[in-house]
Amino acid sequence: MAKRIFLFVATNLLVILTLSVVLRVLGIQPYLTRQGIDYPSLAAFCLVWGMGGALISLGLSRIVAKTAMGVRVIDPATADPGAQQLLQTVGNLARGAGIPMPQVGIYEGEEINAFATGPTRNRSLVAVSTGLLRKLDSAEVEGVLGHEITHIANGDMVTMTLLQGVVNAFVMFLARVIAFAVAQAMRRDEGENMSYGLYFVVQFALEIVFMILGSLVVMAFSRHREFRADAGGARLAGREKMVGALEALRRDVENLDPRAQPAVASMKISGRGGLFGRLGASHPPLEERIARLRAATA
Repeated sequence: MAKRIFLFVATNLLVILTLSVVLRVLGIQPYLTRQGIDYPSLAAFCLVWGMGGALISLGLSRIVAKTAMGVRVIDPATADPGAQQLLQTVGNLARGAGIPMPQVGIYEGEEINAFATGPTRNRSLVAVSTGLLRKLDSAEVEGVLGHEITHIANGDMVTMTLLQGVVNAFVMFLARVIAFAVAQAMRRDEGENMSYGLYFVVQFALEIVFMILGSLVVMAFSRHREFRADAGGARLAGREKMVGALEALRRDVENLDPRAQPAVASMKISGRGGLFGRLGASHPPLEERIARLRAATA
């Protein structure tokens, strides 16, 4: 836990320092002036911070995933037979998808889980949990890996990053413009200066509200890309293998104790929790994903 907290703090400090240097190099001036908001400077400021933070996080995604999740990258020269089989499966799927061989890693975890990350197709990572390898058979593992390889082939990590960056920039811009208008309107008379305290309070509150609304857009796209990755996994590994993997995941989720596995519960991979739970979920309900795959065979 201490390592993860340190990594989180260090990453955010790196982002802040990097973007501060970028703002200085680009010569972007403060957007609040005596005359009001300098809109070009504000737009540039929001774009640098909104997009820049997301892009830096993407660039560090492999390093962060390995450190935070404790991923052990498999070395083909020293891998045991089980790991060699995992490498071979990923290699076959990657060739089928027309992408370079990604790094392949394993991390400790009781849940059935896998993820793909990395800034580009040439610098990607596929990691699986020990629980996945223990609970699924080889065909189901291939289905899961086909899904993750499709994420890489579709460039989903980059697309999600760009979308999140655009949302961040709009949230920052709109919150500051509206907060300035509110602070200006609350002045008692024309001779009184704008209350910067009120401005920052309103800005902070609006950023929270707008970020929640913006996250619904990001999560909607995330659910869409999961359906695409399921279809891609079915093409690469075989539809029955993909369906079998989702069925195994559904059985595991149904038996999951959220108190014992809070990290998995927070992913909302089961799609439960009512309307708001579904709107805020990054993954569609497993039942719906399985039904779509089965319907595609009809």
